[in-house]
Amino acid sequence: MINFACFHNQPFLGSDRSRSWVCNAIARARELHTFELWAYVIMPTHVHLLIWPQSPVPSILLSLKQSVANRAVSFARKHQPQTLERMTHRRPSGNVTHRFWQQGGGFDRNLWTPAHIFSAIEYIHMNPVRDGLCGRAEEWKWSSASQYASLRDKVPVAQTMLPIDIDHLSADPR
Repeated sequence: MINFACFHNQPFLGSDRSRSWVCNAIARARELHTFELWAYVIMPTHVHLLIWPQSPVPSILLSLKQSVANRAVSFARKHQPQTLERMTHRRPSGNVTHRFWQQGGGFDRNLWTPAHIFSAIEYIHMNPVRDGLCGRAEEWKWSSASQYASLRDKVPVAQTMLPIDIDHLSADPR
């Protein structure tokens, strides 16, 4: 499970536009690197991904995060100078850069058992409910929760922002 946050935990992912940049970056990263996407949620201040990587995780994250950061900084320069100011990072040397993501690789944790995997999926999906963004996890379209609900309830998936790989995850063992 991988978590990474916006610079100073600011809600840079608070709009559909910026969240769609993340979805596009994840889709592109899937073309460039080998990994399965098992669950995700895009929150206003951070992202949770549950992946099964066959490529190095730092390479996956670099292509994903760099793509979003470049788009966001470019957009802010043209359309939202106030947001660009919130992205400003002043180094001790005096150099100024703009950051979309919190520095570092984020937080990752290896999950080894099906019970831990499904517990992490539930945790990921409940993020928007805990933050009051929706009443039920499957209502948040920036998440894989509706895809899991469609598997559980055997109904068609509503609106899917990013398809998940479910071959290995067909049944919750709990």
